[in-house]
This record gives sequence, structure tokens and C-alpha cells, in this order.
Amino acid sequence: MARGKDGEALAPIIIKKVRKGGQGHHGGSWKVAFADFATAMMAFFLLMWLMGSTTQEQKGAISEYFNNPSAVPGRSTQPSPTSIQGPGGASTSMIQLGGGMELHTTSNDENAPPAQVVNDEEAERRAEQIDQERLNALMQELKQAIDAREALAKFKDQILLDITPEGVRIQIVDHDRRSMFPLGSAKLEDYSSKILYELANIINNVPNRISISGHTDIKPYVAVNYSNWELSADRANAARRALLAGGLPPEKVGRVVGLASSVLLDSAVPDSPVNRRISIIVMNRRTEEAIMHENGTLLSVQPPGATEAGSAPVAETGNSGLGAAGVSSPAAASAVPVTAAVAAPIAAMIAQ
Repeated sequence: MARGKDGEALAPIIIKKVRKGGQGHHGGSWKVAFADFATAMMAFFLLMWLMGSTTQEQKGAISEYFNNPSAVPGRSTQPSPTSIQGPGGASTSMIQLGGGMELHTTSNDENAPPAQVVNDEEAERRAEQIDQERLNALMQELKQAIDAREALAKFKDQILLDITPEGVRIQIVDHDRRSMFPLGSAKLEDYSSKILYELANIINNVPNRISISGHTDIKPYVAVNYSNWELSADRANAARRALLAGGLPPEKVGRVVGLASSVLLDSAVPDSPVNRRISIIVMNRRTEEAIMHENGTLLSVQPPGATEAGSAPVAETGNSGLGAAGVSSPAAASAVPVTAAVAAPIAAMIAQ
């Protein structure tokens, strides 16, 4: 025992050393959890990829496959009659793509309303009704735009709107002191181009195709191989180009024709400025379908025996007074001469 200088015993000094040991070994459980997480994420992204690459019919078939557990495994596609599902769970039969979309068209519930069966005639009637409502809404939008938009409001006295059996008709007519085109020219004035730009934005709101026709007054155009027919067709094409520049897709143009003075707006005054006009018709379904099926029907409208040798072919004209010089669209029917030598083989092919 240690003693001090005076011989007294000193109290012992005890030093405690705390040894901090490392954490115990946890094993590899965290690795298992991380692996499960990674597997779940991989399965999730794989599922998203598969859902993005399937069609609506395939999704409907897959949904039907899992929504109809089978009371008899591999046999029935109807739900189990009890709250406890069958021993086999979902059916083990192959998924029939496309069939699952029609399994719920009928119901076993006696109080359920009867399924509606829509025939072709009813579907056509509904489609025409929807088309007519769309055109009526376009008509109202055009009227509001003419009053609200500056580019149209200043020239509202030159913009005529009405509804015809062909669809919504927009006519831009000449004024006594203000013409759409210079005299004898097919180049649009600046204000005319702005009107067409604005109309293109409005017409583009509906899926219907349009028909463009150019008109002149009865005053003759004196030039070699150039008449009011060519002038009206060139002016209609100038309007078409302005509409396309305003944002109208080219595929929405169904027909471009020049009618010269054959369809006068004011027949009482044939040389009136209002007869010089551009007419744009937003066509309804019937008119559009008639134009789509117009090509290739030259022989179908000929009377019996017209295709016999020596018979003269009957040309189909879509509009009265529409000459060959006035048609300037591939969608318009063209009167192509058919000789007897060519007509007979074609008629035989059609008969087959």
C-alpha cells in the first residue's frame, strides 16, 4: 500500500477503463430486404411496360380473365355462385383476346335495364344528328367571331352565312368600292387574305371537310384561251392557299371548283358585284360521302346499253353548270371520254 511523506497510508486510486466494443453482427437480413425491394421495382416497371404495349382489346381480355374466377377450374368463365371461390381460382384456360370485351353485354340481374341494340339505320341517324349539331355550333361560332374579331367585323357586310343542304356556307362577296381581287386578277387583296386566315382558325375546330368555289359576274373576260371559268377556278385556288396559310390542314379540302357566272347570287342583276365571290362550304356527312364516292362512277350512272359498241358515254357532273375547265380538284369527278373499245372490257370486269 502506498504511503505519503508523513507515513500515512494513501487511499488506492482505482482507474476504470471502459472498453467500447463494436456493434454486433447483424447478418445479411438487410440484403434480403433490399433484394425484395429491387425485385418489386423491377416487377412494377415490367408491368408498366407491358400495360403500355397492349391494345384495348387485350387489356379487356386480361381483365376478364382475372375478374371471372372459375368454380370449376379451367371450365367456366362465369363467377362462382358462392362467396367462396372455386378450388382452382381463376380459370386456367387460354386468354381469348377480343372475346372478353363482350362477356358483360348481358346481365343475370332481372331488374337490370335491357341491353340496347342499335341497328345500322339508327346509328346513321345518330351520326347525322351529331354532325348537324356540330355544324349548328360552328354557325354560332362564326356569327360571334364576325362581331368580335376586328379582322372580320370591319368587313361583316361582305361575309354571308347560311345553312344549305350541303352544310354551312360562308360567302365572301365583293363590294362596290372594295373587291377581293383586283380586276381580272387571281391575286388576293391583303384584307381578303386576313379574312381567310381568321376563317381557317374557326373552320379548323370541326373535323368536316370543305368545298371551295369561285364565282364571277356575267361580264366576259376577254383573253386568248382564258375566260371566266379559268379566272374563277384560279381565284378559288387562291382562297385555298390562303386557308392553308392560315393553318387549315390540306386534307380537309375536299373540292375546289370554278363556276364562273353559272350560279349567280343576284340573278336579277347579273353584273352586280355580289356575284363575284368565294364560297366556302363546310360539308356535312352526306355531301362529303358523295364526293368521296364520286370518282370511278362514270359507268355506273350510264343508262342500260350505253357501254355497247357505238354508244356515247354519259359524263357525270357533280353540279349543274360545272364545266371541265372549272374543276380543279382531284376529288372532283372528271368527265373522261370512254371509247367503245375501252368501255366494253371495263363493263365486263364490273359485271364479274
